[in-house]
Amino acid sequence: MPTTVEWVSLGHRQYDEALDMQMSRAQALLTGADERQTIYTVEHPPTITIGRNGTTDNIVADQSFLEAQGFAVRHVDRGGDVTYHGPGQLVVYPVLHLAPWGNDVKQFVRNLEESVIRALAEVDIEGKRHEEYPGVWVADAKICAVGARVKKRPSGEFVTYHGIALNVNTNLAHFQTIVPCGIADKDVTSVERETGHPADFDAWETKLRQSFYDVFQFEI
Repeated sequence: MPTTVEWVSLGHRQYDEALDMQMSRAQALLTGADERQTIYTVEHPPTITIGRNGTTDNIVADQSFLEAQGFAVRHVDRGGDVTYHGPGQLVVYPVLHLAPWGNDVKQFVRNLEESVIRALAEVDIEGKRHEEYPGVWVADAKICAVGARVKKRPSGEFVTYHGIALNVNTNLAHFQTIVPCGIADKDVTSVERETGHPADFDAWETKLRQSFYDVFQFEI
């Protein structure tokens, strides 16, 4: 039977606020105190996050510039290196236990990527996986970052949090403050750049929600 998942749109939220919400939900799943499966969507103000494999060396803008531009910088416990969140970027935080999907972490990541690939295909953007790097790519430019964190319950089931960041109408110039994901020789792109016109942000959440439900076989 398909598992029931609650899709929660948080709108515009500070990074720390959204992080606290997903960490609280993840902890409830890890302890078994609350079995609800939840996916959060959010749009953050300019924020640079540094993953467990990351380093501040991949932040190329100086601190005074970041402060003047209103950027926050946060160290987080997801996988991966340095990435950027900001206006026009659709961030999705699935806080799930993976028992309904065979407790398979690799398949979970593939499902995240497939959900984005299917949504992009609706507007004739050919999203692909890159054999060396996670995420979704259009030619040689990343359009969606993937950075999940997985922990194990005492029962052996995995619980996920953090997630993906799809560039919809993102200001791509903001990526010049970092070496995105520590990859110096690759570009970034967005739905807006690929289609040549601004995208309807709310419509993109609807597209992504549908593709998530199709790929993961959720019930509402």
